[in-house]
Amino acid sequence: MDLIAEKERQKQFILTGGLWKVMSQLSWPAVIAMVLYGFNTVLDAIFVGQFVNGTALAGVSLAYPLSQISTALGSLVGVGAGSVLSIALGAKDHYTQERLLGVVNRLSILCTAIYMILALTFADFLIAMMGGTGQALSYGVSYFRICTLGSFFWIYGLAGNMIIRAEGRMKTAAWMMGVGLGVNALCNYIFMGIFDMGVAGAAWGTNVGMFAYSLMGWLYFGRRKATFQSKLLSLKGDKKITTSVVRLGMPSLMMSIMSLIQGVVVFNALARYGTTADIAFYGVIYRIFQFLLTPIFGLMRALQPVIGINYGARQYDRVIQSYKIFAVAALLLTLPFWAISLIAPGSILGMMLKDQVFTGTQFLHFRAYMAILPALSFIFMAMTLFPSVDKGKPAMIIGMARQFVFYIPVMMLLPKFIGVAGVYYGSLAIDTIIVLWTVLLVKKEFNGLRSKGRSEAAQG
Repeated sequence: MDLIAEKERQKQFILTGGLWKVMSQLSWPAVIAMVLYGFNTVLDAIFVGQFVNGTALAGVSLAYPLSQISTALGSLVGVGAGSVLSIALGAKDHYTQERLLGVVNRLSILCTAIYMILALTFADFLIAMMGGTGQALSYGVSYFRICTLGSFFWIYGLAGNMIIRAEGRMKTAAWMMGVGLGVNALCNYIFMGIFDMGVAGAAWGTNVGMFAYSLMGWLYFGRRKATFQSKLLSLKGDKKITTSVVRLGMPSLMMSIMSLIQGVVVFNALARYGTTADIAFYGVIYRIFQFLLTPIFGLMRALQPVIGINYGARQYDRVIQSYKIFAVAALLLTLPFWAISLIAPGSILGMMLKDQVFTGTQFLHFRAYMAILPALSFIFMAMTLFPSVDKGKPAMIIGMARQFVFYIPVMMLLPKFIGVAGVYYGSLAIDTIIVLWTVLLVKKEFNGLRSKGRSEAAQG
């Protein structure tokens, strides 16, 4: 009864509480959780930069977008399942709640099997495709292969944590991520600093951290701590639920796949018009950029149950207000970290590029790449909004257009004329356009929700 009462209190708070208060209470643990998870993106680079060398860092940078495919698959399952769960909670759909974990288990196993077969078979080709050559290629292949061996824990661990967040249990999700990060950092130090395992040590340390992360999810669901009926070892599927999970999780997967395509075109441009040092430098900037986005990612995860549950309950005005409040909060939250990075880029870059003397041109490139970051809040909140109102298509179109319509042609042409600088200025121009386009799509969706609300009210 306590569990049922807690579940109902949480849902009623999301449905009726002041939205700024809802945002505040749900967001701070989600932001902490994502910052901790995001720190994994820079942790390997810090250890490789400190304990190995710049060429190894370039190799790991080349492998990083490929290794994130497992994270993308975890997002496919987790975002889709979280969206389905939050709508089911709002609509009091107990059948979907009871069958969800079996669907998640089946999808996690299937995604892992497909990914491991392809990644292990084509590892050398994939790193070479990213622009890897010589020693950087060897380092990249080694790191990628080892990360692939732990891919199930990357996929299931992230998916399980996203489901916990979809329940509104942000604090639980946060401490799980914190423990996983701590295990990762400790293992990286042991494997690299003590046993001198080099790049392989960084990959194994991350895998062990993700195993710890998954283990906590298993214990949570296995001990029936979830606010919905969860059967840890269930493999019972449901075609309709599976279709919904995949459909609503697909935009998140496509975002990650598009990021991989971005990595391919950018790293190839750097390999063609720059040097190994340019590849390492961009790899560091990209990781810092991703890390600074993690507060936004945290607010995205907190927004998902708020929109999903209110949409399931047909409270469309609260859906609209929730997006606006969370988007503004995300923008304000990123500003201090963003400002610090622009004011003192050398200190941040030096954490991974040890003993390097940076030029004024490099600082200019860094600032150009970072310039648009706070405004990306509106894009990422939209990527949560659309699946949470049962519309995955607009989010997928945004992600695909960003790469195919803009990134590929710009990165193939601009560096040809202005060299490495084209990567940084081209990225700034592309993201500025995408922000403006996203705002228009969100405005159109809001008009549709208001119309739907009026229509339902007229029907009684």
